[in-house]
Amino acid sequence: MNILILAAGKGTRMKSGKPKVLHPVGGLPMVQRVVNTANTLQAAHLVLVIGHGAEALKHQFQSQAVHFALQAEQLGTGHAVQCAFQAMGDHPVTLVLYGDVPLIQAQSLQPLVDAASIGQLGLMTLHMGNPTGYGRILRDPTGQVLGIVEEKDATPQQRAINEVNTGILACPTHRLRQWIARLKNNNAQGEYYLTDIVAMAHADDVPIQAVQPQYAWEVTGVNSRAQQAELERTWQLHQADLLMAQGVQLADPARLDVRGQLECAPDVSIDVGCIFEGHVQLGEGVSVGPYCVLSNVSVAAGTRIEAYSHLSDAQVGANAVIGPYARLRPGAKLGDEVHIGNFVEVKNATIANQSKANHLAYIGDATIGQRVNVGAGTITCNYDGANKHRTIIEDDVFIGSDTQLVAPVTVKRGATLGAGTTLTKDAPEAALTVSRAKQVTSEGWKRPVKTPKK
Repeated sequence: MNILILAAGKGTRMKSGKPKVLHPVGGLPMVQRVVNTANTLQAAHLVLVIGHGAEALKHQFQSQAVHFALQAEQLGTGHAVQCAFQAMGDHPVTLVLYGDVPLIQAQSLQPLVDAASIGQLGLMTLHMGNPTGYGRILRDPTGQVLGIVEEKDATPQQRAINEVNTGILACPTHRLRQWIARLKNNNAQGEYYLTDIVAMAHADDVPIQAVQPQYAWEVTGVNSRAQQAELERTWQLHQADLLMAQGVQLADPARLDVRGQLECAPDVSIDVGCIFEGHVQLGEGVSVGPYCVLSNVSVAAGTRIEAYSHLSDAQVGANAVIGPYARLRPGAKLGDEVHIGNFVEVKNATIANQSKANHLAYIGDATIGQRVNVGAGTITCNYDGANKHRTIIEDDVFIGSDTQLVAPVTVKRGATLGAGTTLTKDAPEAALTVSRAKQVTSEGWKRPVKTPKK
């Protein structure tokens, strides 16, 4: 099967230097969403028709199995399909999609493909309460589709029709080539309308199968920032509905953003304002506090993530407590019952079971064992200005507050570091290591006072 995605338009109303189809909905560029859907249909040949911003679109798909066809002048959807013919493969069915209609779902497209596979024209239509701006579906008294009339060319009687054309269709490829060659531009816009092939199919006695999408929002296009925002919220509410159907507790379904794939086990609870990016997995009973951001994270069962925490490319074990105001950066791997408290940052570090860093600490490029206590204000000094070095802290170590561990350094099992220590050499096992200046008191010292202004 050929799948053509029309994405050559400029998108003037977006008021952006970026091609319209590269603006995001649900965390992905709109056209990327359409390509992903096309891939689930196992397209043998995927062609992206490009025009405005062609180089940016080529860059977006440079590592993907996408062929490109250039529509140098935007002379209508029929002209766009004609431009794609040379890039198309020799496959019996062709499906036409749109780069600015990002939420079309594979299950709604499959009936179109099935119709085209048996020699019919599959046409996606939609009944709308307010069809203004859309082409109307024309039917005969028996209900058979006769053709489509664009609103600018429609009579008042035709404009009263509420079944509209979505533009999405599938048909036998050899028929598509024949019909596109016969298109004329004698219409109000002076363009070659792809929709004119519907009347040609009727004239050629090709059966026309009209199909409705599962959800109306699947065929909603984006032409402005306002439409983009409206469709984004529609998509997020759909994601919320799916999550709640799986047993997820959402404090407010209207204040959730899933910008990737969110997998939740039973009894997960999510507070307001949370953002999930990439691939996020939440285990059974995980709770996520308000205004957290999780990106490419796995969190095991029973863990609690407190408010305003930011986790990215990290793994968290079971029954842990993260936050509030904690940050896990890429490479953070936390074991079970680990506590990472307020204003603690962990990067490229492994922290084993039951270890804690509850306040104001930085743990970077480190390996921390079990049952370690990291005091407030502790940092691993992992960067010497040119290279990163690793800190190793073995099991059952106690790190006093305001300690600096200058990597590479190892703190042996059971060691204690006194508060304020700057550790530059390995600390021995089960011993107290302290590094601090001698405390001095100056008797009779007077604090300076401010000189009065004259």
